[in-house]
Amino acid sequence: MKLVLLSLLLALNSVAADIQVFFSPNGGCTKAVVENLNKATKTVLVQAYSFTSAPIAKALVDAEKRGVKVQVILDKSNWTEKYSSADFIQRTGIPTFIDAKHNIAHNKIIVIDSHTVLTGSFNFTKAAEKENAENLLVIQDADLAAKYTANWEKHLGHCEQYTGAKGSLTDTGTKRKGIE
Repeated sequence: MKLVLLSLLLALNSVAADIQVFFSPNGGCTKAVVENLNKATKTVLVQAYSFTSAPIAKALVDAEKRGVKVQVILDKSNWTEKYSSADFIQRTGIPTFIDAKHNIAHNKIIVIDSHTVLTGSFNFTKAAEKENAENLLVIQDADLAAKYTANWEKHLGHCEQYTGAKGSLTDTGTKRKGIE
């Protein structure tokens, strides 16, 4: 009986993931995203609906500058979003894509180094941190990260390369309004 209990405890312990939870408004969601991006050493995959957070955009660019392979998929609303960070990250050389296949590409996930998953209702925006009721989970689990990565890759298969906001003059050097 003791051997069975010990085996069960070991099995449960081996599948238990390290999970942190954050809430907004003002609950540290943005800080948690930035801190985790700052730890990235190999890869960062992003899927976002709304993306206007300057600290998160800067952390992605900083990761790319450290040699981390960063790739971003955004909802089609970012083509016309006035304050989207899409232009900022795309201009720094981060491969940025638009998922226009779906009515709304409402995923909000980041997969870091094939091990860490950030997900929840939290949009990567200043409003989500300061004004909205949102949640963010930070999960350390390679198996879960593999599932999110497979889903990310599936969506990448039908995305379009982001080359600048539609209807803007960004590709000719004219600046759009900055990010929050």
